[in-house]
Amino acid sequence: MSDDQWFEHLVDTMGQVAPERAPARLKSKVYSALVARMAESGPLLDLAETKKAGASLCVFENALTVVPLGTNIRSMNPCRICHARVMGERMEHAPVFWPGCPYADFHHH
Repeated sequence: MSDDQWFEHLVDTMGQVAPERAPARLKSKVYSALVARMAESGPLLDLAETKKAGASLCVFENALTVVPLGTNIRSMNPCRICHARVMGERMEHAPVFWPGCPYADFHHH
């Protein structure tokens, strides 16, 4: 087989190979680090405003939007205290299933 034929064969087979995906644990750790970094520069966006803008919220974030608490609580990052973050960062295929949770999305896509 000539070099040209070998490279053509290589290119043909590369289109059939699925791209490698980053592990869900790595995605979870990167997401946590990015959100923590954003929170360093000031409070995060208010959850009620985020919901009004059409973003999906997890069950805990939704609860914070309906509980009559101050805006400081509603702009906090509930992921910092959520078990989904802990499992997402430490397990592959973490058993997190609720809609709107980024950690669940990382482990089920």
